[in-house]
Amino acid sequence: MKNSLYLLVSLLLLIGCKNTTEEKVVSRVDTLPFYEDPTFTPKWISKDSDSLKNFHAIANFSLTDQEGSTITNATFANKIYITNFFFTTCPGICPKMATSMTTLQKEFLNNDGVELLSHTVTPETDSVSVLKSYATDNGVVSSKWHLVTGTRKEIYALGRKSYFVEEDLGKKKSDDDFLHTENFVLIDKNRHIRGIYNGLNPTSMQELIADVKLLQKE
Repeated sequence: MKNSLYLLVSLLLLIGCKNTTEEKVVSRVDTLPFYEDPTFTPKWISKDSDSLKNFHAIANFSLTDQEGSTITNATFANKIYITNFFFTTCPGICPKMATSMTTLQKEFLNNDGVELLSHTVTPETDSVSVLKSYATDNGVVSSKWHLVTGTRKEIYALGRKSYFVEEDLGKKKSDDDFLHTENFVLIDKNRHIRGIYNGLNPTSMQELIADVKLLQKE
């Protein structure tokens, strides 16, 4: 009797553990909001609304990736992309962010509608060849994940004025003030911001994956 009870309890625990392991995070909403300023106050707008014609969108850019290819807004035409900011010699949060990006790369590797974009915040040292070496070391698939460099002015303007990745609101900064953040930003096919996520948090990354899949249904 005791043996039978023990086996039953063990079986229930095993099933419970299996269900927990296989459980997938789903999007917390039925449709994703839009964002237009550093406060990231959600705006619930119909995707067919005329108000989106003048809504905040990512500015035009022209950068160079690890393959020496020019990367512009046109690179992501009719695609969703996830973006972040890093530098190759960062010993702190960047390796963890790279791990998160690798998770996203694996998840969407065979999904042509989703790409990844990482901007270096030290373009003066992160040349194309340096980015290429970093890409090799981190298993970056160049057709999926672009590591880009360019002028410090353009990259920092994108980070602060287009993607709103920094959290210290109201503090005026110049290009001399270092840009460093763990935030990942989700951009839709029309260059609108649809979400911001903590790149150091595995649960947040699962939420991001769920949100990308929801966004693809629009």
